[in-house]
This record gives sequence, structure tokens and C-alpha cells, in this order.
Amino acid sequence: QVQRALLALTVPLETLQAVKGRMLQAMRKGLSRQTHAQANVRMLPTYICSTPNGTEKGDFLVVELCQSHVRTLWVTLLGDGNQSPQVMDKIFDMPGNIMQGKGEALFDFIAQCVHQFLAGIGSPQHRIPLGFVFPFSCRQTRLDKAELISWSKGFSCSDVEGKDVVQLLQSAINKQELYHVDVVALMNDTVGTMMTCSMGGNPCEIALVMGEQRAPCMPGWWVLGRLHWCSPPSLPADKGTNSCFMAEAQQVEMAEETSGRMCVNTEWGCFGDDGTLNDVLTSYDQHVDQESSNPGEKRFEKLVGSLYLGEIVRHALTALAAEKALFIGSSVAVLRTKDVLKTQQILEFIDNEEGMAKARSALEALGLQPKERDCCRVQQICRVVVSRAAALCAAGLAAILSHMCQSRELEQLMVNVGVDGELYRGHSRFREILQSVTGLLAPECTATLLPSVDATGRGAAMVTAVALRLAAQRREVDLLLAPLRLSRADLERVQALMRREMELGLGRETNANASVRMLPTYVRGTPDGTERGEFLALDLGGTNFRVLVVRVAQDGIRMASEIYVIPTTITQGTGNALFDHIIECIMDFQLKQDLMEQVLPLGFTFSFPCQQLGLDKAVLLSWTKGFSASGCVGQDVVELLREAAQRKQHLGLKVVAVVNDTVGTMMSCGYDDPKCEIGLIVGTGTNACYMEEMQNVGTVEGEQGRMCINMEWGAFGDNGCLDDIFTNFDRLVDEKTINVGKQRFEKLISGMYLGEIVRHILLALVEKQLLFSGKPCPKLQTRDIFQTKFLSTIEISANSALVWGSDGLGLRQVQAILQDLELQASFEDSVLVREVCQTVSLRAAQLCAAGLAAVVEKMRENRGLAQLAVTVGVDGTLYKMHPHFSQHLQQMLRDLAPNCTVTFLQSEDGSGKGAALVAAVACRGAEPQ
Repeated sequence: QVQRALLALTVPLETLQAVKGRMLQAMRKGLSRQTHAQANVRMLPTYICSTPNGTEKGDFLVVELCQSHVRTLWVTLLGDGNQSPQVMDKIFDMPGNIMQGKGEALFDFIAQCVHQFLAGIGSPQHRIPLGFVFPFSCRQTRLDKAELISWSKGFSCSDVEGKDVVQLLQSAINKQELYHVDVVALMNDTVGTMMTCSMGGNPCEIALVMGEQRAPCMPGWWVLGRLHWCSPPSLPADKGTNSCFMAEAQQVEMAEETSGRMCVNTEWGCFGDDGTLNDVLTSYDQHVDQESSNPGEKRFEKLVGSLYLGEIVRHALTALAAEKALFIGSSVAVLRTKDVLKTQQILEFIDNEEGMAKARSALEALGLQPKERDCCRVQQICRVVVSRAAALCAAGLAAILSHMCQSRELEQLMVNVGVDGELYRGHSRFREILQSVTGLLAPECTATLLPSVDATGRGAAMVTAVALRLAAQRREVDLLLAPLRLSRADLERVQALMRREMELGLGRETNANASVRMLPTYVRGTPDGTERGEFLALDLGGTNFRVLVVRVAQDGIRMASEIYVIPTTITQGTGNALFDHIIECIMDFQLKQDLMEQVLPLGFTFSFPCQQLGLDKAVLLSWTKGFSASGCVGQDVVELLREAAQRKQHLGLKVVAVVNDTVGTMMSCGYDDPKCEIGLIVGTGTNACYMEEMQNVGTVEGEQGRMCINMEWGAFGDNGCLDDIFTNFDRLVDEKTINVGKQRFEKLISGMYLGEIVRHILLALVEKQLLFSGKPCPKLQTRDIFQTKFLSTIEISANSALVWGSDGLGLRQVQAILQDLELQASFEDSVLVREVCQTVSLRAAQLCAAGLAAVVEKMRENRGLAQLAVTVGVDGTLYKMHPHFSQHLQQMLRDLAPNCTVTFLQSEDGSGKGAALVAAVACRGAEPQ
């Protein structure tokens, strides 16, 4: 009979694996908005989004509502890694009638305790933050807002359920004229356990409570020094079980947080209320449940909670006695009395020799006459009940660990687990089984178990301190980033300024003073599909130079090309050296393509500001994109190319058109979509072109038809009209460029500069000790070390989090980038770096949209249309590679130009194919003169 009982109470490893799997399913059900209402494991959001980092500093007031007392604490954190907090506390007996009286009376009493406590310690009159430990089931919607769902533990105060208990307490405190006391956080004991175990910069991300939590023994006043534990009978505590952990915020669907992590209170005591633990339950467990105050509820808690273990043992002993396997000859009627065996006794019984003596003594005190064999069997039953509780707790912990590991997409998770409760503290056997079984059930995770100290008191202070630290950091971050966050009115003003500068640039008399040059390109038409032949194209727009041969036939376009690198020594050397290098590249390409004997029409994409005097004549106005070759500004670039060809004795060169990449992009997309009348580049640099009415182009003779205008909008703002948009970070970037004060719009938008803007913001955050714990970052001082491609990678990580509901992998990518820069980033650091990147790229996209809105609105008004439908041919790595730039640009353009339907068509090799098509259109002789 004893063996059967022991076997029934033993849970095999495969069953524990199944329990872990069921717990995982129950957790996911609780996290989902769709299934949350039916979930037994409620997975309640706590709105605690960070653990202590050791920098928390200041004075904090804590109020803990206990079963028959109110406990108040004054906690001083010194910013020393939370190693030596100073604590004073006082316990106030609660009048018996309060627990079942009016809610107002309860909160008035708590407020009176606070008033008396503060008066006793002579607290200062500056603002005092208060953390409220409220151990009842609440629907929390903010850290400082929680509606009571239902009372328990003997409380039934009227007019509280369904109301915000934080507001009720704050109102009562205000009635005491303690206007400097602010309730800033509400929490339960489990969260406090996690918070107290985050020490010295090593975060604790999981907490388990298994049985009664004991506060340090504190009669009257005390200052925290060496602690010893006590459990006064007048201060009963919750003997249940619970857990919490830091979940990916996007998976907590009942909260609206979408970034970072949030602590989730599992409320796992109700796991199994739907029958999923029936294969674990014994007849002894069924008897315990039937005799409880809540039959059918809290099934997991009744298997592992310290309130119930003594009862499980009692029912097992009663059954064995009835089978004549125990206490033969003794009256066992006493075993039918509820709670005659306490869990603390059970823990004492399971020790080897000393346990036997204690078992004998306790059984004899109950009037039983145990023999040696009886004591031995009682000890066996106690051991198996405690072992089962530890193993089931391990299954629950393993489920949490595996969930965290999977959601963060890690191969191996290493994490600290804060633990509290008399079961964990009470016996080494429980601790050993919890640790070993957890390792068996979650081998991919390494969990370090840390005992908690004063979870309810000190833990609440930690929660409050972290909340204030995060709020203060949030204010400082928002203040720092505010100038980069543009309002709708800001963008409408930029749109109006762009329109004004466009008009000035088109005017014959005003062109010279306009920051947007509005250069005529002499391109009078777009492809119509009749173009045929072979054409050469050159593409010079950055440090890579391309040569192409483009074959235009009835069945489409075929191309061959080669990329040549232009060394910095040439881009910043002499003009002759630059154009000689270009001719050498052309000759090499023609030789490889067997084109040396042919004279093909050539289109030259030259992506720098030029004043075009004809289709094949363009005077360079200024270098951009890091070029500074001497002897070129003010010269016709086509002539410079022809002179270089003569120097190299390459006579088969027929340049018929010079265009920039923006025009080439428009022409390339125009071949596929006749409505394409705008070209946009957002890459290393930025520019736009569009088809303007000839009658509006004051800088060129003629009134009929249209001409493509190369806006050169990168220089928008060079006359100071955008000075109030420019931030200190933009000025720092501008000051280190080779063209200070020039290309101001481009320096807000293009890929060449966004990484530098982010770098300067990160340095400012470090200086304000908001990032990387304020530690010096020597490598971050290096110019251009934070590349613009990092923005795309970092924001792609945010995108994957949105798709897969996990921030773990994404933020590890951020950490990997920062690691390469010798920056040791915490989880919170990675979230902040991503926010900075998102802010900078969003501003760039919105400013680009404001400029484009001015263009499409002008085209619509030019044509007298109520609604314009137009296509934009677009190219550039920032537009194509950044995960959100195009989306943000298009959304803002719809908002700013609601009367224009704009389609975006990504160019396939606009600067190459487009240049050839300009040459092809020129050769067909179709454009009007």
C-alpha cells in the first residue's frame, strides 16, 4: 500500500515534459488577445518594462497592504548597484472592521498610516514617490492604474471592485494633505522578488514564489543591517505560488507596448483548472481540493503551494491508516482534522535522522503511537510530496525558460531567476530538485537561482525607482529628439518653402538667388516605344563608375555593363586625372565587348549639379558627394570628356546627351510607364526632376510643350530658409563636410549623412548618461564609423519583430552592430539606439515627401486639374534598401498632397539604361525644337 501511494505521488520525467508543454500552451493562450479571456494562466501585463541597472538613487516610500496589517517603509537607494539600501519600516495593526467595511475607510486608514509614518521619521517636503503593494487580482492598464477585479483573503470592502485602487489611495493621501506624495507604481509580491534579485548590473528576468514570503523580523522601527528571518503569526502571508518574467512586449497582446520587454505576471496558480493536470492528480489531491474554499480552482497551486502540502500528506496518511499500513493499534481520528499537519513540519520531517525524531515527536503530540516503521513511512510520504511539488515547479519554470529562449530566438539562454517562499528557503532537497529537473526539462537554458530579500518591501521600492528612472530618461530622450520630430505644420511649411524656391529657380530674374536651381535639361520628351539601336552609357555619380552597352529592340532592352572604382586620390585630385581615368575605363570596356571599331551614340549620366546649355552641353556648378577634382567647376563636362579622349587618342566617342541620374531614372521608368514624369533619387545623395510647362521655364526660350527640369533640390535651404529645421546634430555633421553650408536639404535626407546624424545623437545620449551607462565610447568619436546601412539593418530588426512578434533576434542584431563598434549595449540601450535610427530615417522620409508634395501640386496646378495621376520613377539605396523609408514617404505624400494620386515605380538601372534612352530619344529626332 505504501509503495502504491509513493508511486501515485511520483511524476515521471515524460509526464513532467508533457506538463511543461501544456504550461507553454496555456501561457501562449494567456498572452493572446483572442484567447486571453478563456485562459487559466492569465499572463497579466505589469507595465514594468525594465529591471534595476544599479544606478537607481533616491528616497522611496512603500505601502504594503497585508492580511491584517499595513506595512510602511522608507527606502533609500544609493546608486551603488543596489547593494546596501537603507530601510526603515513600521507595521500598523488593522482594525477588524476595516476588512469588510467601506472601501473609503480602508484607503483612509492606509493614508493615515502613511501620514503617521512620515511624521515619525521627519520626512522631507520634496516630492516623495510611493510604491503600493496590493496583493489582489487587478486589471492593470498602466504601472499607476489598476482596477480591482475581486477581493480575496478575507477582504470584502464595498465600492472598490471595478475601480482604480491607485486613484483611491492617491485621493485618500491627498485628504491627509500629503500633496507631495505621489503613487507612481502598483505591484504584487512576485514582481518584487524579481526586482530585488537584479543586483550590480546583472539583471534578474524571472521570479518564482513558492509558499509564504517572509519579511525580515522588524518590531517597530529598524534600519536594514544584517537580516534574520521570522514569521510572526500576527503577520500572515500568502502561501500560494506564482511566477513572472520579462516577456517580449510585442507578444503581450493585452498591453499596447510594441517595443522592448515587459514583465508578465503569469498567475500560474490556476494552471490546470481546465483539467490539463488530471493525469497528475491523486485521490489525495482530490480530497484536498474538495475541502478547500474554492473547489476546482487553483489546481496547480494546490499541488505545489505551501498551504496545501501538509494537507496532501495528511490525506495520504489517513488513507494508509485506513488500509492498516500505518499506526496499527492507534486511534487515527485526529488525522481527519484539517490542518493538523503544517507544511513547515513536513519540511522538517524529510531530513534523514533528525527528521525521524521530529516526525515521531509531532505524531506523538497528535496522540498517535508511531512505531519506527511508521515514522520511516511518514518520512517517505513527506519526501515524495515535497519532491513532486519541486518537480512540478521545475516544469513550470522550464516552460518559462523555453518560451523566453524561443521568443528571443536564442540557441542558449542564460538567465537569473529570483526565488522566494518557505518551500525554497525551507529545505535543500526542494532546491536541489527544482534546479536539477529544470535543467533536464530545459537543457537549452542555464538558470541561476537567486534568493530574494524582502520582495514586498524592498522590491516595491525597486519597482518605483526603476519607474522613475525610466520616466526621467524618457523625458530627457524626448527633449533631445524633439527637434527631429516634425509636426504636420512643419512639413506643410517645408512644402510651401520648396514651392517658393521652385518658382524663384524657374524665373529668369530670380534664378541666381534661388537655392533650388531648377536647371533645364533640354530633354523634351519621354520614350514612346519606337526607339531602336545600340547605345553606350556612362554613369558617374559616386565612387563607382559604370560603363554600359544598351541594345534597344522591339522585344525589349538588353544591357551589359562593368563597374570601375574611382580612388579617392582621383576624385579629390585634378580634373584631367579624373576624366583620363574615365576614358581608360571606357576603352577597357569597349575592348572587352569588342566595340572598339564602332562609333555608338553615348549618353553620359553625370550626377552633379550642372547648368545645361544644350542636350550635350553641361557646365559643372559644384561638386558634391565627396568629389573635389580641380579645374572642373565652371567647365563643360562633355568637353572635358572629349578632351580626355583626345589625350588618350580614343577617337570613336560620340556624346549625344548628358543627363543626371535623376533624369535617367525618369526616362528608364518612362519606357515602362508613359505616366512617369517625375524622377526621384534617394541614395548617397538626393535629387528630383519633373516635366515642367515650357511657358513657366523663364531660363530657356520657347513657350510650347514641356521640358524636364533638374531641380537640384539637394541645395534647398542653402539660403537659410530651412535654418529652423536644422538641429544642432545637423550642424555638427555639416561642419565636418567638404562643402560646409551647402546641400543643406541633402544633408537632412540622403544616405551619405544619416549615419553621421545618428552618431552625434548617440554621443549626446552618452554624455547625458542615457546610453551605455554614460561610459566613454572612444570608437563612437570616429567620423563615419556609424554607417547609414546600419540604420537599415537596425530597422529591419524592428520589422522582423513586428512580423514574428519577437524583439529578441532584432535587438541582438542591434547589439551585434554596436559590439563591432566596441560598444557593450544592454537590452534597453539597443531599444534606444533603434529609436534614434527610426527618428532620423522618419524625418528624412517626411522631408522628402514635403519636397515631392510641392512638385506634384505644382504639376497639378500647371495643368488645371482637380486630380493629378502621375508616376514617380525612383532610385537610390536608401529608398530601395531601407525597410520603412518608402512607406513613410508615400504616407506623408498622401497627407500633404491629397489631390494627387502618385504611383512609385522603382527604376531598374535608371542612370545606365536611362542615359541610353535619352540618347535614343535624341537620335530618333522626335523631340520638338
